[in-house]
Amino acid sequence: MERSTHDVGRGMLAWWALPLALTVVGSAQAASLDELQEQGSIRVAVANEVPYGYLDDSGQGQGPGPEVARHVLGELGIDDIEWVVTSFGDLIPGLEEGRFDMAAAEMAIRPERCQRVLFSAPNTSYGEGLLVRAANPLEINGYADFADRDDIRVAVLGGATQVDIMTALGVPEDQVVVIDDNAAAIDTLLDDRADAYAGTGLTVSRLEEQSPEVEVVQNFEDPKVNGEIVRSWGAFTFPLDATTLRDAFDEVLLDYRNTQAWQDILEDNGFTQDDVLNAFRFDTEWLCGQQE
Repeated sequence: MERSTHDVGRGMLAWWALPLALTVVGSAQAASLDELQEQGSIRVAVANEVPYGYLDDSGQGQGPGPEVARHVLGELGIDDIEWVVTSFGDLIPGLEEGRFDMAAAEMAIRPERCQRVLFSAPNTSYGEGLLVRAANPLEINGYADFADRDDIRVAVLGGATQVDIMTALGVPEDQVVVIDDNAAAIDTLLDDRADAYAGTGLTVSRLEEQSPEVEVVQNFEDPKVNGEIVRSWGAFTFPLDATTLRDAFDEVLLDYRNTQAWQDILEDNGFTQDDVLNAFRFDTEWLCGQQE
């Protein structure tokens, strides 16, 4: 059985703007694997971001995060999922505060995030993209344009990887517009509050389908940080003290990644064959150990 709840109001201040010492004070003890198996239920958070992790009209989790989580948790004997919808920036605080037991939002594995949550093995890999007004009147071609030009502004999702990418590229803060959810991206562009929205390639492609007044930048120039093209590896996230749950989850996930069923889930949600192959490129330990 699957249920859904809506958790709002805790993500107004993006997690990445808070000092680490201030964010761990209210940490709650995570439910153990034994406890979750005994009760047969678990609270799983999503950021309602298509296609990564969202709820359909019936309140059931969809996307590679929820769909893979449903299989893995079922193998662990946990069949009752309570879906918790929150903002992306609230996912880590919510795990720290014990408001849910895990997140299935395909959050990118980043070293600074690894200090605050446990990541599973990578489940997906994805690149970047840009959404602009139709016909791209300001001729924006890539993230670097916002560092090179002072006449354009870029919107980013609070707490998302793109915040850090813009900082690394040297984009001035007054040219970065932080929004609370992807659903606000189109209005942000059409209301002239920003000139582009930076997100993953899959995210901006799905947004393009929603309005003829916006489009994905063609011939997009992949951002480079320290000479390396930026690509993300998405995974499931758990509280820091949920090692037993994460390890058990990983054991099933690693086997499941070798099946056609897992690959079908990714491809059905818009991931390319290249994305699927890239998911195997690095492990979590290596990704957590990288310097940004």
